[in-house]
Amino acid sequence: MACRGACCCSSAGRLNADNARFLLLAVLIVLYMLCGAAVFSAIELPTEREAKERWEERLENFTRRHNLSRAELQHFLREYEEANVAGIRVDDIRPRWDFTGAFYFVGTVVSTIGFGMTTPATVGGKIFLIFYGLIGCAGTILFFNLFLERLITVIAYVMKSCHERQLRRKGVLPHNGRRGSGSSEVDSLAGWKPSVYYVMLILCVASLIISCCASAMYTPIEGWSYFDSLYFCFVAFSTIGFGDLVSSQNVRYESQGLYRFGNFVFILMGVCCIYSLFNVISIVIKQSINWILKKLACKCCHRCQRRLFRSRRNVVMPGNVRSRRNISIETDGVNESDTDGRRLSGEMISMKDFLASNKVSLAIMQKQLSETANGYPRQMSSNSKQNGFSGGVGALAIMNNRLAETSVDR
Repeated sequence: MACRGACCCSSAGRLNADNARFLLLAVLIVLYMLCGAAVFSAIELPTEREAKERWEERLENFTRRHNLSRAELQHFLREYEEANVAGIRVDDIRPRWDFTGAFYFVGTVVSTIGFGMTTPATVGGKIFLIFYGLIGCAGTILFFNLFLERLITVIAYVMKSCHERQLRRKGVLPHNGRRGSGSSEVDSLAGWKPSVYYVMLILCVASLIISCCASAMYTPIEGWSYFDSLYFCFVAFSTIGFGDLVSSQNVRYESQGLYRFGNFVFILMGVCCIYSLFNVISIVIKQSINWILKKLACKCCHRCQRRLFRSRRNVVMPGNVRSRRNISIETDGVNESDTDGRRLSGEMISMKDFLASNKVSLAIMQKQLSETANGYPRQMSSNSKQNGFSGGVGALAIMNNRLAETSVDR
């Protein structure tokens, strides 16, 4: 009964922590949106007003010069807007609904970019788009997750090889065999994982290289400035897809087939890299939220938290004594380390404590579901280091599982 009560209390505590994390993230997102709205309004609103004044002046001069009423001219412009939705433009552009144009359109649909320059105008096309996008977007997201899994595998393999080479150069790891020695250094290397910050840096550099190369291609062919090309790359690769700049829309290009193939390859690689980068950044954001919650709990409930910590330090679980050095993702929601007491006392937090404060209770639920589905518990390395990849669901779980697999003996 005591064990059951302790489990219920720990589950309730994890649920409260998850709710606090969710609410804090929601508040931060709302504040982030409010700040962004204020900045964009201050930057873009004067330009919008100037453009509206120029347009009103041109409209008045045109009606006076050609002896037209304002209502007739506005009616004509509304008809052009309807034609614009159907894909008609003043300049000569490529057909929107031939096979190549339709293939470009479905690519923007399944990748969730959705530039908006081509949209179905018929009822049948809109109905088909609903079901087509439902399956296509789900399949593409699955592809992005599998790409992320393999990308993290390659990054972890390369970084671990570099780490082993550094250990051999320092003489810590023997040169004659990787796993032949039974030393503690080799055992600790088996649970080594790359830092989330190194992975984020690698993905940032890869995304920047792809964007710069793609911009160098778009600038001379599309006639954009290099900055506009970089802007298009971010909007397209991040699947924001405003549609103000869209590549491969002219009727003719020099080396048209090669350019369209390069455009497809750059967009595919860019979307995959930016998607992976967003997932890694979300891990860092989650760590920051956990750290903020720790600081808030330290300031608001200083005395209560210290009493709770002192009571937990003397608790002995039935059948075994809890180890303080072996805190893993399974025991992370229950056990408390000595650094937690230092944080609860209001002292300065170090970077090591900051990285260790990522307490993800969703990962515990994910592990239990995985054990139930597979029929056996997954063995965790006792020497694995918590470096920011612990826990998560979806794409975060893919990175965690793949890094755990690459940390065992090859």
